[in-house]
Parts: sequence; structure tokens; C-alpha cells
Amino acid sequence: MTTTPHTLVLTGTGKVGSRVLARLAAAEVPARGGSRSGRPPFDWENRDTWRPALEGITAVYIAYYPDLAVPGAAEVVEEFAGLAVANGARRLVLLSGRGEAEAERSELAIRKAGAEWTILRSSWFSQNFSESFMLDSLLAGDLALPVDGHVLEPFVDADDLAEIAVAALTGDGHAGELYELTGPRLLSFGDAVAEIAKATGREIRYTPVTSEEYSTALAGQGVPSDAIGLLTYLFDEVLDGRNASLTDGVERALGRAPRDFTDYVRAAAAAGVWRV
Repeated sequence: MTTTPHTLVLTGTGKVGSRVLARLAAAEVPARGGSRSGRPPFDWENRDTWRPALEGITAVYIAYYPDLAVPGAAEVVEEFAGLAVANGARRLVLLSGRGEAEAERSELAIRKAGAEWTILRSSWFSQNFSESFMLDSLLAGDLALPVDGHVLEPFVDADDLAEIAVAALTGDGHAGELYELTGPRLLSFGDAVAEIAKATGREIRYTPVTSEEYSTALAGQGVPSDAIGLLTYLFDEVLDGRNASLTDGVERALGRAPRDFTDYVRAAAAAGVWRV
């Protein structure tokens, strides 16, 4: 079997990308991770790295860093997709964001790129509680976010996303599909934190705060201003209740129900993720 990579996984070190790469490796599908530390390196901000990373590639998993909500992201994604197709890519799989108008502009760019396409329009990842900026707060015992306690979100598991991405990259039946992906039930952030507290046996609380309070706290922690702007945008605009509904995207893509948040929490707690 050839060992020449023919699948490129962008943000291959991210929550979903790393899982996609692991599944491709397990299936003995030659793949290349696209990141600044990759070989060859890939950097969204350095177009000179794009063509070398695309050499010999026929399928691409596209995840834009830092987020498709960033102004100008759609134009960058469109340029990259055009280059990928011109260099021989025949299949594009885009990780998109549910309820994000800017992300939908990137979806349109992928649809028009001239290759088979699949769009994974995702809700918030369950893994944001264990593999992202929220982890330190949970370890400290208090997660404070600018999200109203009554807002519900259908948190989706990153493993489900990765499984769908691999199916779309390597299998048939997913071309031209837009999968809107959610978990099987709606939870508030308070509900989610309560489940984590129960599973760990720790006292952890959820505290709603204003955007101003949240921004000030992040600045005090040394978070760059552009990252603060992106986070507050996502919390203020996307987590306003607009996504408080369930879809059948995971079931349509995989033929099974999505993984429940409780199953995720149980596994992460057993692994000691929230152990102080």
C-alpha cells in the first residue's frame, strides 16, 4: 500500500483535527496534518505554505483558525479551496459553525470550489469543557461566562464530528451534504457544569457574568485583545439561544444517535481531566 499522503487535515493539532488524523491512521489511510508544526508546515496566514502542503493531496478537511467568524475568513477559505482544487483535490470537507452568518459565507465558497463537498455545521463541542480555555476555570471551581443561565445549547461530541469527517473524506454517500450537527439534548452551561461536578465529586459552580466583566477578566489574564474580541462575539452573538434546537445530522451521517453529554463527562472524569 502506498504511504504517500493523499488526505490533508488542517488544524491537525486541534480538537477535531487530531481525532480525524488518529482515525485515518487507524484505518491506514495516508494523511498529512496541516499545522505550523507539520511537515511541511501549514499556516493560514502564510500563503507560501499552502501549495507544499497540498502536494499530492486529493481530499482536504478544512478547519479555519482561529474561527470562520473572523472578518475576511470567507475570502481566505475561498482562495485556499480554489488552490486545492487546482492542485488536484477532488473532495473538500469543511468544519463550520452553527448559527454563524460569517461561517455560512465560507460554506458557499466551498460549494462553489469545483470539488465534491461536505459541510459539517457544528454546535459547540462538549470537549470545550476539557480541552479548551474553560478547563482552568473548572479546575478552579468556578466557570464564569457571559451566557445567560437560561440559554440552552445542544453540545456535540468532537468524536462524532471526527467520525463524520473521516466518513466524508474516505467514503461514498456524503458528497453534497450539509450536516447540521448537535448532541441528543439541550443543556444550559449551568446544567453542563452540574454534570461535571457530580461526576468528579467536586464543588464547581457556573456564574453568568456580563461581557464587560468577562473581557476585563480575560485581559487581566493576559489574553490578547483579538482573542477576547472573538470569544465575546461568540458568546454574545452565537450563544444567545439561536441554536436551542436539535437536529438529525449525526444520525443521517452515521446511522446512529449522537453521543450524549453524560457519556462524554463520564469518560473525561474517569481520565482525570478535572482532577485537582
